[in-house]
Amino acid sequence: MQEKMIEENLALLKQVFSNYKPAHFNFRLWNGQEWSPPGLEEARATVIIYNPGIMAHILSFPTDVRLGEAYIYGDIDIEGDIYAIFPAAEHLKEVSPKLMANPIFWRRVFKLKKAVRNFNRLQGRSKANLQGKLHSIERDRQAISYHYDLPPEFYTLYLDPMMNYSCAYFRSPHEDLATAQRNKLELICRKLRLKPGERVLDIGCGWGGFVVYAAKKYGVKVVGITLAQNQARYAREWIEREGLQDLAEVRLQDYREVNDPEGFDKLVSIGMFEHVGKPLLKTYFQKAWELLKPGGFFLNHGIAADWGPTMIRRWSFTEQYVFPDGHLRPISKTITVAENVGFEVRDVESLREHYALTLRHWVKNLEAHREEALKVVDEVTYRVWRLYMAGASYGFSINEQSVFQALLVKNRDKGENELPLTREDIYQKWETL
Repeated sequence: MQEKMIEENLALLKQVFSNYKPAHFNFRLWNGQEWSPPGLEEARATVIIYNPGIMAHILSFPTDVRLGEAYIYGDIDIEGDIYAIFPAAEHLKEVSPKLMANPIFWRRVFKLKKAVRNFNRLQGRSKANLQGKLHSIERDRQAISYHYDLPPEFYTLYLDPMMNYSCAYFRSPHEDLATAQRNKLELICRKLRLKPGERVLDIGCGWGGFVVYAAKKYGVKVVGITLAQNQARYAREWIEREGLQDLAEVRLQDYREVNDPEGFDKLVSIGMFEHVGKPLLKTYFQKAWELLKPGGFFLNHGIAADWGPTMIRRWSFTEQYVFPDGHLRPISKTITVAENVGFEVRDVESLREHYALTLRHWVKNLEAHREEALKVVDEVTYRVWRLYMAGASYGFSINEQSVFQALLVKNRDKGENELPLTREDIYQKWETL
């Protein structure tokens, strides 16, 4: 029986991958036998097949959630350079129509799929199961908690010392992650033209990196808000260690719940925007407008993409296991909403290549600290993070998605604001904490 399974798997691999060029990975079956696509140029990675029926399960309906689940639950493993496997997605899209019409392919699939259920899969993190109305405050709390309320010790293994969980800013591709993340914080502070004594709201403050940096270096009074309890606890303890209680505070609060009659001189949102959702874009920008004093600046930093109407969310690995209810929209669409609310767009900068580099650093750090990670999270969670961050890096590198910093201004009467005529001040005498 095992020999027949091996033969059928090899036949299936040959049918699907014989014309895959250039290939940068090979396959190894559960018995140690290897097979390489004829177009193999360099075996940078090896896909190890442990479940005899899993390739039939994946290839009969090759969605990214099936591919992702096969990896995170141990049906397959990826040894070596994980980035080498992602270009295969385009190949599967090309060959799938012919496979779907091929009776030989389906005979092989039906023979092998029976074996899927008999495999002892890894146990651990399961897909998100959110309750309530989409993008209600309570459901958004569940979505944020699902991703961000793991032990902070897990995130420290792959993030920089300032705990930035968003795109860094590399002044050189050889710069280390910690320096690049401080660059990002400094860049944002300079774009906002922060001044001592100003009140700043950080929407989605994470573990408090920007809050601490801006308060400590620029002497501004910063309020950070987050929906993740572990993040709020970590940030508050950090503020106390730094002795910044007079300048900084972190609230467990949704942006829709902020009610501050005094208003804020500056607003910032760094990597939170992806959680807002298309139906609430106007609500988000309208709330920002109401909280911002006339003449104030709002820097909105977020990922942008156009998945289009064919993106079915239940087939998305990211939707099911990483960022449930997350929405990506093209920058043109979001900027239009901001303008309709009343903001003037003064600066838009793409950091796409910077995010590809950032994610590569995170994956490298996570892989280097695998054993430490498994002391605080289960194997499935570790695999989810390794796969999603590597896949995201690849997506940014091929322009499937981008990330933008948009500087928005709430002008005073007759278009008045305090912005200088040029951007030169942003890049002069670059120094960080």
